[in-house]
Amino acid sequence: NATKQLAKAGSTKQARLQRRMESAGWTDPEAASYFALAELAVPVILALIPIALLGIGGWVAALVAGGVGYLIPDLALTRATRRHQKAIQNGLPDAIDLIVVCVEAGSSLDQAIVRASEELDLAMPALASELRTVTNEIRAGKPRLEAFQGLAKRTQIDDVRALVAMLTQTDRFGTSIAQALRTHAATSRTKRRQRAEERAAKVGVKMVFPLALCLVPALYVVCLGPVVVK
Repeated sequence: NATKQLAKAGSTKQARLQRRMESAGWTDPEAASYFALAELAVPVILALIPIALLGIGGWVAALVAGGVGYLIPDLALTRATRRHQKAIQNGLPDAIDLIVVCVEAGSSLDQAIVRASEELDLAMPALASELRTVTNEIRAGKPRLEAFQGLAKRTQIDDVRALVAMLTQTDRFGTSIAQALRTHAATSRTKRRQRAEERAAKVGVKMVFPLALCLVPALYVVCLGPVVVK
């Protein structure tokens, strides 16, 4: 029983790590193995550097370097995941517009997705790769809705989940796909503009700390320095 529980825990951890790899856009089947190897190798390498430079007396620095090295792969994966999700989130409205144009021109939804993945390969490689994955799954025999649900599960993005829910309702009730996609594209574009406005509004607050720590002390030195010297 203990062996089975350990095996089950190991497989669960491996599946969770594989999902994180997919969320970051790392679709290589060996990506999870490389990440696990990096978690073991990077701490050891960073811990050996202080020991090589300082000798046995650098064991405290080695422990600190090893701890930092253990965190580096996870931080890199988290950063890659956020960058991948942001690229997909920002490019989704334009991709939906392109799909709408293809559908209104007479293409089926599957053909429109293929065309969109080809056209967006240069400008939005992350989104184009996800669309190609959806296309390959559909060609392999997976139902279209299941392929889109897999896309939402891989990306972990709210806008993609809303798109999948909209496509599910459209397929269930038989409404116009082009009209539904156009409405969703407008909503996604509004959200993208609101996110940009929110980031712009935060710039003033974020600039307070650099100004207070860098510019204001220098200004005091320039203005009050001659007075103090005199």
